[in-house]
Amino acid sequence: MKTPKLLLLAGLIGLSACQLKGSDEQKIETADESKNQVVETIMARRSIRKYTDRQVERDKLELIAKCGINAPSGMNKQPWEIRIVESKDYIDGVTELFKEANPKMAEDPNFKNMFRNAPAVIFIGSPVQGGGEFDCGLAAENMMLAAQSLGLGTCCLGGPIRFLTTEKSAKPYLDKLEFSPDYKLLIAIGVGYPDESPEAKPRDNGKIKFIY
Repeated sequence: MKTPKLLLLAGLIGLSACQLKGSDEQKIETADESKNQVVETIMARRSIRKYTDRQVERDKLELIAKCGINAPSGMNKQPWEIRIVESKDYIDGVTELFKEANPKMAEDPNFKNMFRNAPAVIFIGSPVQGGGEFDCGLAAENMMLAAQSLGLGTCCLGGPIRFLTTEKSAKPYLDKLEFSPDYKLLIAIGVGYPDESPEAKPRDNGKIKFIY
């Protein structure tokens, strides 16, 4: 008959084996992109240029912004300011000015607004003196991936930035974003419920090399 000490030892060995097996399985699962939610979200994200008219819930927009400001930044300086616009009056108003300056763009029957028809826009500002561009890019990527995980689509926009920062008639709309005097508008991200499912563009895996 086994003594109580031997039974206890056998139980501990069995428990350790189970824990080790579970740990190994977790490592295997983490390496499989089809089962890793973070990797799956990254691989699934696309730039969306068609959105439904459904408004994005405010709590989702707030969560997306919080994910943005939790991006890493050099020396934790957090060189960003985030502004969320969900106002139809704002979006339609600045779009009318955009259409006046770019009438051919408005000829597209699918054109609804200058933010690729997104019902909400997240603006990111960075210091005028520079030094925040890289960190703001990290914040933007965090937000786009967070949006993807919440069933939303995004598109990082360049045209609206140029228009808002160079067109004199658009200055009142730029001022409404209320960035600090030492900050400038850097990034705009359209956010909404996607009305398309574009295929992924080819990626050049040759850009990746291991150095030995």
